[in-house]
Amino acid sequence: MIYEHRTYRVTPGTLPEFMKIYDEHVFPVISRYAKLVTAGATESGTLNAAVFVWAYDGFGERTEQRAKLASDPDWGPAVGKILPFLVHQESFFMNPAPFAPEV
Repeated sequence: MIYEHRTYRVTPGTLPEFMKIYDEHVFPVISRYAKLVTAGATESGTLNAAVFVWAYDGFGERTEQRAKLASDPDWGPAVGKILPFLVHQESFFMNPAPFAPEV
């Protein structure tokens, strides 16, 4: 199991609209290929950011699922709706600690 921690920093003042568009257009597509563990908006540290944590069985599964996602005809239009909001995007991977709860 690996977790992908993905952060989207958006233009100040646009986070509520970004989250609404993500919920309505992006999430329905990406959730076909990845399991969402949690999502939220930052309240401290780097502000104006949406954070998503996705679970995969491993890097191999993530690579396969991302390839399927990229070929999904609904993906391009969905991503096109959030691109105008983005200032910065960051993604990193985590291995769960032995005592972490299973997802």
